Amino acid sequence: MNTIITSTWDTIIQHFFPIFTVPTTGSFLNLVTGWVLCTAKRAITGILPFADPAGHKAHDAYHRFFPDAFWVMSELWRLLTILLVGIFYPTGVISTDLADTLFHRSGRKVNGACWWRDAVRSTGTNIVHAWGLNLVVRTLRINPPWGGEPLGLPINMRLHRKDGPTLIKLASQMLTEVALWLPQRRFLCSADGFYTSLAGEDIPNTHIISRMRRDANTYDLLGKKRKKTRGRPRKKGKQLPSLEKLAKRITNWQRIQTCERGKSREHLVYIRKVVWYRVSRKPVLLVISQVPAGKEKDDFFFTTDLSLTAAEVISDFAGRWSIEDTFKNTKQFMGGQEPQIWKRKGPERAAAMSLWVYSAVWLWYLGQKSKRRYLFVQPWYPGKLAPSFADALNCLRRVLWRDRIKIMFGKRFVHNKNFKFLIEALASAA
Repeated sequence: MNTIITSTWDTIIQHFFPIFTVPTTGSFLNLVTGWVLCTAKRAITGILPFADPAGHKAHDAYHRFFPDAFWVMSELWRLLTILLVGIFYPTGVISTDLADTLFHRSGRKVNGACWWRDAVRSTGTNIVHAWGLNLVVRTLRINPPWGGEPLGLPINMRLHRKDGPTLIKLASQMLTEVALWLPQRRFLCSADGFYTSLAGEDIPNTHIISRMRRDANTYDLLGKKRKKTRGRPRKKGKQLPSLEKLAKRITNWQRIQTCERGKSREHLVYIRKVVWYRVSRKPVLLVISQVPAGKEKDDFFFTTDLSLTAAEVISDFAGRWSIEDTFKNTKQFMGGQEPQIWKRKGPERAAAMSLWVYSAVWLWYLGQKSKRRYLFVQPWYPGKLAPSFADALNCLRRVLWRDRIKIMFGKRFVHNKNFKFLIEALASAA
């Protein structure tokens, strides 16, 4: 890593002060710090005792921060993206992931909320709908120094509205926006099968990895040009069999090793350049994957980057699971669904801020020396070897509470056994 990671929480937050007005910078610092320390429901009234315990600013200033304050969320994402890429991807292709999630909300008048399919509770035969905010999120994939499963750090978000652009359109806007922030860099984005049509979008410096439908109509590449004849020139070659039939006919499987979420796995693969004309006019790289034991169905992946190997495609798509962990942790530990903000830009900004703070916590934690990265091993989980987001959050809370006690009562109280017990209790409080 060429860029030094700032290890002080206030220093990280101050990096984003330029996008706020002078009176709002203090509210921003207090709110994100209070969001981390909060042990209650993360409504503004729940955050305030931790954000500004001395009451230096009127509570109205904090209530107006999300719905009315003059600042732009896209600028906050832009500065965060540039900072994270400079630290974790100084060179090479930047790996990202894309997915949508539902933040449950209560209240009929929440701006942007509507009834959406709840993917977590729905099954193939039973569709469950829930009231909330439908968010499209892009994360930067980070390989932590302790190895294992990668981390997904949010770098952009869009709110999907019933009367607004589609999920695909919003995703395309995000991919283009991030590419324009870093025009000299190349991006690789993994997404589930819903977003396969992004392969046909004209997105600068960005390639897509996703699943291919089993009933997809694929065609061979166009051969040598024939002599000019009547009619429109051909744009695709001969139609290929269905993917499942094609897999049964393959005899020249290649045996490879992939790295999936930190673990090595063996696959039999077959790769071929094809035209998926319904999705993209340009050729894509088809990767058919088969587990040697034969206990799983064949997988069909594709990528718009024709230079990738089969191992890179499969490994990259497997790493997409990090974004699902991001959603779970943001809802469970950062209270992303809890802010009781209803009007104007408030609900969208509050949801985005919970994801933004999630990235900031990991950024702070990864900047700590290895001996200062707190890892708590529960008695029922003695084999735990890698820190979780809960460990990162507890570690940051411990430092922030220690600093507050030092300011309020003096240095000698930091080493007091009673205060040490209090700090440990507050650090792990939900």
